[in-house]
Amino acid sequence: MTGEKKYTYKDMASDQEVRWCPGCDDYVILRSVQKALPEIGRNREDIVFISGIGCSSRFPYYMNTYGIHGIHGRAAAIATGVKLANPELSVWVITGDGDGLAIGGNHTIHVIRRNVDLNIILFNNEIYGLTKGQFSPTSLLGQRTKSSPFGNIQPPFNPGELVLGSNGRFFARVSGNSAKEMASIFIEAEKFKGAAFIEVLQNCVIFNDGAFDKYNDKKTRPDNQLYLEHGQKMIFGAERNKGLRLNGLKLEVVTIGENGITEDDILVHDAHNPDPTLHFMLVRLESPIVTGIIRAVEEPTFDQRFTQQMEARMAAVKEMSFDEFVMAGETFELE
Repeated sequence: MTGEKKYTYKDMASDQEVRWCPGCDDYVILRSVQKALPEIGRNREDIVFISGIGCSSRFPYYMNTYGIHGIHGRAAAIATGVKLANPELSVWVITGDGDGLAIGGNHTIHVIRRNVDLNIILFNNEIYGLTKGQFSPTSLLGQRTKSSPFGNIQPPFNPGELVLGSNGRFFARVSGNSAKEMASIFIEAEKFKGAAFIEVLQNCVIFNDGAFDKYNDKKTRPDNQLYLEHGQKMIFGAERNKGLRLNGLKLEVVTIGENGITEDDILVHDAHNPDPTLHFMLVRLESPIVTGIIRAVEEPTFDQRFTQQMEARMAAVKEMSFDEFVMAGETFELE
């Protein structure tokens, strides 16, 4: 449905008191969503936010739209049902690295595999925040937490690898303190037809403070984060003189102006390439970490296939009475 009403971000905010820890990046994510929604051309009554359990899952209360606060790990399943029931809705899943990748991991990979047309925002702070500091599926090896006092011994998930490994068609990553970039990505995710997954590198100030400082801090970010844009050179650095090129089968960081390297040697980002090989390399890279829209390849969605199948079946079925319907197909009599 195309919206005719003109909104501001204030129209998207509910009257509920926002209750997160002071300094949490969740506030930035919330405001970025509220600023993005007026740009997508939808009426508020056509937008639904669905969450599971966790700090991030308070999100629907703070949006002046429809919303469902679901149960732990089941937001993607509920959202699938909502989308199939009314494909015209703009459906958003709000989840965390615990809610979406641990108890909800099964639902997450299958909603991506099926390519249901909805938007998934994963707040990744590499910790369980609401339950007070246990390790999560993205916690680092050796990380000391309430449930791993001697150091975490479980290798972490890379959400980008998980999405692409599930045949994800849209994956983006963004810093939790980059409001402008976040809003832009959220708008593009809504335009995309299919499962759009956005990982937000979100700082938990209480239980895992500074986890992404290397990438998110204004002083260190330029040399440690590469923000991609489709069709643009993969250039980064405080002096905009660093970039990526392929060296055989590996990505290599090079400096423009050294050893004969010029801008012509730097890769151009192609988010729409159906072959995910380079996208896999980009999501795995840690120095620099790659942000922005890494992959965006549209294919038929699950809800499109579902609707087409149902319409075809309905068209093929002749009209019949209830008795005829009951007796149709394989029947038997008990004597």
